[in-house]
Amino acid sequence: MSNQRQLVLNLFIYPGGHHEAAWRYKGSSAERILDITYYQELAQRAEASKFDAIFFADGPALADNVRYAQRFRFEPITWLAAIAAVTKRIGLIATASTTYTEPYNLARMFASLDHLSKGRAGWNIVTTSASQAAQNFGLPEHPPHHERYERAREYLDVISRLWDSWEDDALVNDPASGIFADTSKIHTLDHVGKHFRVRGPLNISRTPQGRPVYVQAGSSDDGRAFAARFAEAIFTAHQTLDSAKSFYADIKRQARTFDRGPDEIKILPGISPFIGSTQAEADRLQDEFNELIQPEYSLTQLRQMIGVDLTGYDLDGPVPRHLIDTASARGVASRFKLVVDIVDREKPTIRQLVQRLAGARGHWVIAGTAEKIADNIQAWFEGGAADGFNVMPPWLPGGFDVFAEQVVPILRKRGLFREDYTGTTLREHYGLARPASIYSNQAKAIA
Repeated sequence: MSNQRQLVLNLFIYPGGHHEAAWRYKGSSAERILDITYYQELAQRAEASKFDAIFFADGPALADNVRYAQRFRFEPITWLAAIAAVTKRIGLIATASTTYTEPYNLARMFASLDHLSKGRAGWNIVTTSASQAAQNFGLPEHPPHHERYERAREYLDVISRLWDSWEDDALVNDPASGIFADTSKIHTLDHVGKHFRVRGPLNISRTPQGRPVYVQAGSSDDGRAFAARFAEAIFTAHQTLDSAKSFYADIKRQARTFDRGPDEIKILPGISPFIGSTQAEADRLQDEFNELIQPEYSLTQLRQMIGVDLTGYDLDGPVPRHLIDTASARGVASRFKLVVDIVDREKPTIRQLVQRLAGARGHWVIAGTAEKIADNIQAWFEGGAADGFNVMPPWLPGGFDVFAEQVVPILRKRGLFREDYTGTTLREHYGLARPASIYSNQAKAIA
């Protein structure tokens, strides 16, 4: 193992793959998207390649236009529990919403997953952008952006203290003395706040990692501030090296205001590679996917990002920039800016824009040889733009297999990625310290 800085690599598993038409591609496994063994096999392949983690996105509402794409979701913590049973080292990251879950229930679920997996759990913290979710939870309307983040900050305070409520040595489990737990080291919260009333403590002991790794994916101003304060890994989308470098520098700068070191946050852009033996072959592969795009679906996706319905416009005509209201970012604020930047920078036609976004919903799509993909990964990694990447194969499982077989060996040869695991927990893979319980003597002494 090289002593130089090492890439973080996660496999972002999206049912058929990350291109919106992946499920129609002849090499996909569309018929297996509800087969747990399919996901277990993907995780095992990623573990064999010594990836840091697998990651599942989620949302608490049925996405629009499921007529044209594989847009439903399974509950990821349940799925990851089944995957934990057939893997040993790879991290297991699940998305869960602070807007549409309660902290006590979620604390129990993630604590169970971390115990079950012997310390491999990670939580992708989202506030949920889908407005239709509100009606599934008895709310009259979706809370506005700033209120969702206000709730999230209180949520993180509560759930962190729940995971800390048992000190590490509170579990005695000594049949000879008859003492199971040292109750002086189990702490109630008695939290009363604007959004939550939670007594605590948690009804399970502290987990192998202390708490799951905190992951966050928002890139709005609120999202960046939240990430700088709480996140230990950030999933982000960028189209250019300059944009990624700017985001990277901003997050590391903001982290210092919370007395956090730059190595305490791993910034992980998404990359969706089309890989061929030549550039022409990779380009043809990408074109093959784009030919499977269904405009009805693509335009719905675009409307959600920019708040403008372009149905009926000439697909080969220019994007009507004057219709996009930049004064207020609709939907996912960070994606709104990303799309507007593409329109302003590249002046694409509507067809070119939807093809650009079809590859991975605004994440970085790149076509080329394995050497070219590795060169670009290295440039971002060494150029102050990334600590690693979420690998988002255009289709599964083949899109991952070619990355693992062709790109990963190049990264290893350059000393950029591990030959083997050196730890057993996700925190150890990411090079993150195990946090002390806020109630422990060690934490009190540091404070």
